[in-house]
Amino acid sequence: MKLYDAEFAPSPRRVRIFLAEKGIEIERVMVDLRRNEHLADPYLRVNPRGAVPALELDDGEVICESAAICRYFEAVQPAPSLFGTNPLDIGRIESWTRRIESDGYAAAVYAFRNVHPAFQDRAAPGKWPAMPQIPELGARGLIMWGAFIESLDARLTGRDWIATDAFSFADISALVTIDFARAAKFEVPDNCRAVARWHAAVSTRPSAAA
Repeated sequence: MKLYDAEFAPSPRRVRIFLAEKGIEIERVMVDLRRNEHLADPYLRVNPRGAVPALELDDGEVICESAAICRYFEAVQPAPSLFGTNPLDIGRIESWTRRIESDGYAAAVYAFRNVHPAFQDRAAPGKWPAMPQIPELGARGLIMWGAFIESLDARLTGRDWIATDAFSFADISALVTIDFARAAKFEVPDNCRAVARWHAAVSTRPSAAA
């Protein structure tokens, strides 16, 4: 079993943090995104979509998408649970993870890939036909980001963790999102003190350096 990983990319980092929290060690194969190795034939034979990460099992089957990979390892090693242990917590974690992905992470991706010159004709991650940038999506991303951070700040006011009373996959997803958003020059506003407090706390966890 091996994990195809990449530095500087948020989705592989989400898996690394998850595995670190679980105490799971796995062989890693680094894919150099700056040299476009994810779009070259050797990696495309692993994942034809050209996206990272990808988990190749011992029988050759490949699981793609960071959340799916984490779900797999949660099933393999349930403790410590990061997706919830009862129906309500499972629902809360899933709900907040989806919000973080669709409102926060998507906002940063919109801005980053539709404005940065390095992604001209590559506005969507992975292997696609030429995908022109739409600069207006950068402006939309900024609006989405502001609304997302305000809602997250309201949720974290008086709370230690986002979804439940324990650290969860939602917290991992939000940490990765906020750190990645800096690449799009999106920051946490000074008035969002609850988010800043939470971010400082979660960033001190050993797994955050994974």
